[in-house]
Amino acid sequence: MNSEEGFEPVILGFLCNWCSYAGADLAGVSRFQYPPNVRVMRVMCSARVDPTFVLEAFTQGLDGVLVFGCHPGDCHYMTGNYQTERRMVMTQKILREVGLSPERLLVDWVSAAEGERFASLVSKFTEKIRELGPLGSEAVFEKEELVRRLKASSDALADDRLRWLVGREKELIEEGNVFGERLPQEEFDHVMLESIRREYEKNRILLSLGDGALTVKEMAGRVGLSTREVLKNLVVMEGEGLVTVSHIEGSSPKYIKTGG
Repeated sequence: MNSEEGFEPVILGFLCNWCSYAGADLAGVSRFQYPPNVRVMRVMCSARVDPTFVLEAFTQGLDGVLVFGCHPGDCHYMTGNYQTERRMVMTQKILREVGLSPERLLVDWVSAAEGERFASLVSKFTEKIRELGPLGSEAVFEKEELVRRLKASSDALADDRLRWLVGREKELIEEGNVFGERLPQEEFDHVMLESIRREYEKNRILLSLGDGALTVKEMAGRVGLSTREVLKNLVVMEGEGLVTVSHIEGSSPKYIKTGG
């Protein structure tokens, strides 16, 4: 356990207007006891919670984030909570890439009549965050590096291709592509994870170039990747107009961002 004596976590809670927010209200009216660690933000639908909002909360130093919506099948916007679940699963995967425990993010369902369930979920989640300790306790690097990684992950999750992939998941798995071929869930998850890693690595490299031109070896040292992995990413990024060779130093090319 990474818990620290006297540590009280600060948690941000996104609650959907129609169900979980009403459930929280019922918990209060019914005087169900739960820790006061959650700062609530009401949203019309849990699907309005963008993954970048979650990462911004962690960038600001919050210790945990919970997202509560209507139960599957009861969403007032038909499939909003399905989209929420898949987006938050993607966000948990990138938290692991960053070096944070995916358990710092909780997604669950609470109806308007489940005040007691709301109180129980908040209590259990708060205790879990207490066990994990303050944000970054599980990381093996300094806070400044954590902030850089969170920035890179936020930029990665804002990528249009990742958003398109998440938006098409249900269709690709249940209905198939234009040829009627269905993609197995396991295969889709593999594609998604590889896409997340690729975008995350690219954005870490871009952030490393913020201070000026760097060689492949210098970039590798800054982002913790092998020179081979960095070079592989640079080939793709150069084709996308994101980086270019600035000049040659000795026998090593130095790269800069192009802002493409």
